[in-house]
Amino acid sequence: MGWRDCIVAMPDRRPSEALRVLVFARAPDPGRTKTRLIPALGAEGAARLHERLLEHALDVARQVAPDHVELWCTPDTDHPFLERCAERFGCSLHSQVGDDLGARMCHALEAGPFPALVMGSDAPTLGVGDLVAARSALAGGQDVVVIPALDGGYVLLAAARPVPELFEAIEWGSDWVLEQTRERARAQGLVWAELEARADIDRPEDLAHCPPVLLRGITTP
Repeated sequence: MGWRDCIVAMPDRRPSEALRVLVFARAPDPGRTKTRLIPALGAEGAARLHERLLEHALDVARQVAPDHVELWCTPDTDHPFLERCAERFGCSLHSQVGDDLGARMCHALEAGPFPALVMGSDAPTLGVGDLVAARSALAGGQDVVVIPALDGGYVLLAAARPVPELFEAIEWGSDWVLEQTRERARAQGLVWAELEARADIDRPEDLAHCPPVLLRGITTP
C-alpha cells in the first residue's frame, strides 16, 4: 500500500506513547478555498494564503511528531500541492470521510492509535509549544485537551482515547461549537483542559492576526 489514501481498515486503538498529529485541510483550489477571504484577497490570493497556512501547520506538526503526522484532505488527496506537502513534510495523505466536520474528525481520530491530536490548518499563531503542552496534559491524565479559537470554535483537540460523543449534534461553523463541545464533555464526565486561545484565519477581519510574512506578495483584488 502506498502513502496516498492510506487508511487502515482495522485501526489499532491501544494506547501509544507516540502522539498522532492529524492536520485537516482543503485542497487549495482558487474559488473553492477560503471563500470568505476572497473579497479581501481575491480567489488566487485566498488560495495562496491557504497554502502558506497549511505549510506552517505541517511544519509545526512535524517538529512535535516527526514520524506520526497525517494530512487529512478534502475533497480528496489527488492534488499536486497536497502531494508535494506529503513529500516535503514526511506525512501520510488521507481523504476525509463523513457527512459533516464532526464525523470527519471522529473518523480520522479513530483510524489509528491514541493519543491523537486533530488540528486545523488556518491558525498561524498555533506553535510547537501549544502541541507540546497538549501532549503533556494528556500524559498528565487529561482525557481531552482543547485550544479554543477566538471565534467560538477550536483550533486543536487532543484526546487520550476515542471520544465520539464530542462530535455529535454540534452546530459546526457556528459561534457555539466550543460551548456545545464543553457540554458534551461534561455529560460524559471527561477530564477536560483548555489552553490559551488562538486566532484562526477565516474572515477578512481575521487577517489582523496573520503574520505579515504569510501575506507577503499576496495582492488585494
